[in-house]
Order: sequence, then C-alpha cells, then structure tokens
Amino acid sequence: MSRSAEPASEALRAEGLSKTHRGESAPAHAVRGVDLFVRRGEFVAVTGPSGAGKSTLLHLLGGLQRPDSGSLWLDGERTDAYSEARWAVERRRSIGIVFQFFNLVSNLTVADNIELPALLTGVSSKRARTAREELLGELGLKGKARSMPGELSGGEQQRVALARALINQPRLLLADEPTGSLDSRGTREVMRLLSRFHARGQTILLVTHDARLASTADRVISFFDGRITDDADLSAPPAQTTRLSDVLELRD
Repeated sequence: MSRSAEPASEALRAEGLSKTHRGESAPAHAVRGVDLFVRRGEFVAVTGPSGAGKSTLLHLLGGLQRPDSGSLWLDGERTDAYSEARWAVERRRSIGIVFQFFNLVSNLTVADNIELPALLTGVSSKRARTAREELLGELGLKGKARSMPGELSGGEQQRVALARALINQPRLLLADEPTGSLDSRGTREVMRLLSRFHARGQTILLVTHDARLASTADRVISFFDGRITDDADLSAPPAQTTRLSDVLELRD
C-alpha cells in the first residue's frame, strides 16, 4: 500500500487492482496492480498522458467496470461481492460521477436531470425539488431549471452534471476529465466549484491530463502505463502552494 490511515478516515482503498481490455488486437493492460488509499475529505488528482489508464482506473473505482483481479473498499466495506444492482445503488447514493461529455439526458429538462438520482433513491418530489433549487443557486444556474441541455453552454451543462452528481450528497465524487471539453471560462467555473465543495469536506478524485489543474489538489498521483509512478502530497506552506487563480490564468 502506498498510504495507510485509521479506518475511520478511509473513503476508498484499492489493493492490487488490475484490468486488461481484450479486443481484436493485442490485449491492452490498462491498470496493473494498483494500490490506492483516499482519505475522507481529501482531493486527489490522477494525472498522466492519454492512454495511461486513468479513466479505466476511475471506472473501476466507481463500479462501472469490474477488475480482473484485486479488491476495492468503500468506507471500509469490501465490494468484491457487489452485484451490478448493488453498484447502481452505490452510485446513486454514495458515489457521484462527472464525465467529460456531461452525459445529460437530452430530452429531460435541467430540473429533471438533476432530480433524477434523488427520485431513484426514494427521496420525495418535494425534497428533490428543494435540493435541486439549492444546487442551481449554488452553481449559478438560477432560471435554467426549465431549459433543455441543448440550450446551455458547455460550462453550464457541466455544472448541471455536477449538480446531478451532488444532489444525494455522495461521500465520494469521481470526476473524469470534467474540463476536457470546456473552454477556459468553463474550466474556471468547474474547477472553482470543485474547490468550493472540497473546502466543505467533499472527497474528490479527479482524473485529468492537465498537470496544472491537478496541482490544485491535495495530492497528485502520476499514472503511466497502468501504474502509479508517483504519489505527491502537495501540503506545503502558503507561499509554496499553487493558487487556483494562478493555475486557471495559465489556461487563458
């Protein structure tokens, strides 16, 4: 294991996680024996070149794919025996996921897209609406509830996707290249929101190919050829810590 901590602080733990993609060509070893520990409230960035296996790792951590070998724990509970149905429940209740290309339901309004995960967990319509309105205000989307996704800018669509991922107050937020299809303004909006929720205690694991955005996290894990090649703790005196505003200015 690369890190250890008291069980009470454990948000996510992986041991020996491996995944090989098999197609018509030679097998692609996307994840090779990865050990990973994420504490509650931590902001961890996984960075590396395209094809390094970063997204596959995130999909394994969110139960979107099954590992060929290795084990995964969420909040100290081993997930090896989870069925697809159990993983679906976990993703609705405990794991929020944000993707690069939004994945909004195109024929549902912004309001319906955000409320859907809450309604699927049995939350009343009234509570879902209240939570949705709070998030719309928080994310600067007041007045957009009745809009369709296609009527929004890329940055607005990603903020809707973020609201959908957060409506059930998940213990863990997984973000897979959430700014990869955005311009500099959209990137600033999404990164500021992620930092704001992290400051309130949200556990975040961010996958990004952009080392400058990764440097805003608590830890930066370098990923190459399916393996963790470095795990850097960025805790440092204020004078040495990268400021989010400085990083985002570089993207303009």
